[in-house]
Amino acid sequence: MTAGQYLLVGKSGCPQVVLSVEVSVPRRAHRRLRRSRAACALALGAALTVPLGLTAPATAAGQYTVTPLKFTVRAGERTCTIDADLYRPAGVDETRPAPAVLATNGFGGSKSDGQTDAIGRAFAQRGYVSLAYSGLGFGRSGCLISLDDPGIDGAAASQLIDFLGGKRAADDGTTADFVTLDRAGDPRVGMIGGSYGGAVQLATAAVDHRVDALVPMITWNDLAYSLDPNNAVGAADVPGAFKWQWTNGFYLIGEGQPLLAPSLDPSRINTIDCLHFVSRACETVRTLNSGRYPADRTADLLDYARSVSPVSYLNRVEAPTLLVQGQADTLFNLNEATATYKALRAQGTPTKMIWQSWGHSGGLTDPASGELNLAQGNLESAYVGKRILAWFDRYLHKKQAVDTGPAFAYRRDWITDPQAAYATADRLPAAARDLYLSGDGKLVDNRSKVARGSRTYTNWPVPTSHSESSLAGIIGLPDPAPYDTKGTYLGWTSAPLESALDVVGAPRATLKVVSPKAERTQDSGDAADKLVLFAKLYDVAPDGRQTLVHRLVAPVRVPDVTKPFTVTLPGIVHRYEEGHRLRFVIAASDGAYLGNRGIKPVTVVSAPGDTGVLRLPVAGG
Repeated sequence: MTAGQYLLVGKSGCPQVVLSVEVSVPRRAHRRLRRSRAACALALGAALTVPLGLTAPATAAGQYTVTPLKFTVRAGERTCTIDADLYRPAGVDETRPAPAVLATNGFGGSKSDGQTDAIGRAFAQRGYVSLAYSGLGFGRSGCLISLDDPGIDGAAASQLIDFLGGKRAADDGTTADFVTLDRAGDPRVGMIGGSYGGAVQLATAAVDHRVDALVPMITWNDLAYSLDPNNAVGAADVPGAFKWQWTNGFYLIGEGQPLLAPSLDPSRINTIDCLHFVSRACETVRTLNSGRYPADRTADLLDYARSVSPVSYLNRVEAPTLLVQGQADTLFNLNEATATYKALRAQGTPTKMIWQSWGHSGGLTDPASGELNLAQGNLESAYVGKRILAWFDRYLHKKQAVDTGPAFAYRRDWITDPQAAYATADRLPAAARDLYLSGDGKLVDNRSKVARGSRTYTNWPVPTSHSESSLAGIIGLPDPAPYDTKGTYLGWTSAPLESALDVVGAPRATLKVVSPKAERTQDSGDAADKLVLFAKLYDVAPDGRQTLVHRLVAPVRVPDVTKPFTVTLPGIVHRYEEGHRLRFVIAASDGAYLGNRGIKPVTVVSAPGDTGVLRLPVAGG
């Protein structure tokens, strides 16, 4: 596997399917980063040069042929060349055509990175014509990195669909007259891939309705939320807490392309204000790294991040979509796929969703038994693989009788039998259990049990809570267990559970805090002066050991500290066993994010008729 597939690497090494995301930080902004952040990013870059040694499933001789191709495309304001490989199954010709599968790499990868080509092989072996290509700005493809912009990346992919539909030839004159057509120029084509190779599917389907089926995996809904999350409900226009570790690590890969791919095509060079990203991407990350959010910069940041995100163009996506999202993912959490799922379903687009175990933050190199591993070609034996094959059977082979499975499925890691690990439902869990924040630090099941009282924490000039080192697994370093420093957080702990409790979905907490310092600064005109806090939910074992499920936290920039607000925590699938306790925490900081500007003490007051509420989505075992 070539350097640059780091996005696919999990906590223990390298991943097993094409996965990634795209982010940028311009050079001049990077110089302003603290030395520790720069060192972390540099270590990531060094780790990318290590071969990952992935192997493909064995292929019978003559089962398919692979033809390297070049395509000159118009992508936004630039013309550049796309590097691709065409996988043609044996026996497929003009008289016996086959549907096509289009795939591209994750951030930093290429058509031959051991992941994208694994997809090409896997589907060619199963009778599909596969076209695997290096995304714009990666491998030997030209153009700038443009964050899966529909008008650039989507438009480029659409021109590859023209090739599959017989409307154009490759640069060397090669044509594809052996792809099933629904009508002249309209090929039967599906797309599959993860992260950066997932969002591009939605971007392509938004600009080209010839796409017949999508399988986006572990990808984003809104980059503004992904990179600068604010989990306060109804605060979409208030920036959140910058996820600086993930973002600046990816920036290094994007800007470091000359080290990874020497002799770059001139179309991949930005001569204006950064090296290899489109200018607006550079400007966006420059704002994030500045730690300041004046109104004009905030509007530009949100507008651009959303313009290249599915949240802004899902209303144009008609292709049936099977969403696959990872539970172990602090980059693109389950809430991202849920938002896409709800939007597509609401407009009538055929959509189903699966929450598998692995994501950007774990399980990529060694998926749990029975989980999808495309590099090993286990489509027929893995639950998710079988669902993908059924999806393409239904929408590419047009087998009307094929059962594509339930609307929603999720993996339960407490089930030891791989064949029974997935639970299914016709909708997201709606049942809820409410717990109340008592003034004595207890989490109680009835308002009448709430004790009157108030408690206070304050932040320090440096982070005092740790959820994760986002890049630790990628660069091969240990990651300390999550912790909170005394005096810089508040926690509420339940009584031991009398029976197991399965939480499936995104918990919500309604809070009211008192912070006179934040109240005085929150209307300064710079959103960075608003209060920041981090909400999270621990599982506390009988021996006192606590677990932060998949190290997930909910950063919040409170819109107005004089009013109650509701926080949506990242979705989880977790069993709290009998005898365990739930602990809800709000902390002043987190080392993986930028936090408060200035010292802002916070007090939480509780009374039986007026206290915070934690609402848990629960499901049966």
